Amino acid sequence: MKVKEIRDKSNAELLQSIDTLKEELFNLRFQQATGQLENPSRMKQIKKTIARIKTVITERELSEMK
Repeated sequence: MKVKEIRDKSNAELLQSIDTLKEELFNLRFQQATGQLENPSRMKQIKKTIARIKTVITERELSEMK
């Protein structure tokens, strides 16, 4: 997910996206532990996307405080 796509969503949608991504990351960790993980780079993509979403949420919160 690109930053532009993230900025276009509301905070509620972003929080829902984070929950979905965390569930997917959890499942990928289980697959990795059992040796069934086919695409290890997907874990890195998910972690970066979660970080991007959290950054946008923090930016919004800080801009509201000013």
